[in-house]
Amino acid sequence: MADPRSIHSSTNGAAADDWPGRRLGLPQTGPRSIARFGRRLAAFAIDITIAALISYAFFGYGRWPSFWIFVVLQVLFLALASGSIGHLLLGMRVVPVVGGWIGPWRPIVRTLLLSIIIPAVIWDRDKRGMHDRAAGTVLVRR
Repeated sequence: MADPRSIHSSTNGAAADDWPGRRLGLPQTGPRSIARFGRRLAAFAIDITIAALISYAFFGYGRWPSFWIFVVLQVLFLALASGSIGHLLLGMRVVPVVGGWIGPWRPIVRTLLLSIIIPAVIWDRDKRGMHDRAAGTVLVRR
């Protein structure tokens, strides 16, 4: 008789005892588990909205000022607080896969790739976007 833990899910082909982040040593749920898509999307919307509001307040509405404000806010908040404003408001943070401080280069790489959107919508089995893989980071719940 087959081990019940090895039965595959009918929805995605993943083993029942497998979850996003398991290969990284992260728990299935709770603190330090992989942040899910809904929270990620909401945090991104919050960050874009804040950048647009700051841009409008100081520069009138313009695509480029909003873009650069978004980039600067992302890099600063990731480096100093381990998460963007949206991440922090929704209980998430960005951490290096290897542990320790995120440092200055990871926020820059992650943000530049995030700003072109495409790497953020290409995920691996651990629900890490290509921007996180390139920066060696993972977005987890606090």
